[in-house]
Amino acid sequence: MKRVVVASANPVKINTTEIGFAKMFPEVLFKVEGISAPSGVSDQPMSEEETMIGATNRANNVAKLVPNADYWVGIEGGLEERNGGMEGFAWIVVKSKNGKFGKGRTGAFFLPKKVVQLIKQGKELGEADDIVFGLKNSKQANGAVGILTGDVLTRTTFYEPAVILALIPFKNPRLYD
Repeated sequence: MKRVVVASANPVKINTTEIGFAKMFPEVLFKVEGISAPSGVSDQPMSEEETMIGATNRANNVAKLVPNADYWVGIEGGLEERNGGMEGFAWIVVKSKNGKFGKGRTGAFFLPKKVVQLIKQGKELGEADDIVFGLKNSKQANGAVGILTGDVLTRTTFYEPAVILALIPFKNPRLYD
């Protein structure tokens, strides 16, 4: 059994990691657990670069906290202003015990103006969503993408392809030496 540690206690991030690893490596049993680890970036990253750095830092920091695992996973949601709007996305970084990294990114979607206004006032996306949509702790449930799509995509299904993409170097190790 391989041990995977996600740099978060958020059940969405733990679950999506478990799904991604199981789909990419169906012949392997994984024990996936979550431990909070710092990102070293803003609570609400506001660029592609800052979001990637946050995911990488989380993977590295959780590896220091729990050194006896096979893989460590950092998941960081971010925002970036683009084309007069603000898009939401996430980066996933997977680190293996041999020091190899894999990286994957979700798709992106644009946020409603009311949410953007709150973010520009200093709120994090989850907090802004809760205010605009009258919810509580939505970031540990379906997230902005789930709210806006009516759960056609949930936060879990939104992250899942990016976890799978981040695992490509581990599925094809000879191609990524």
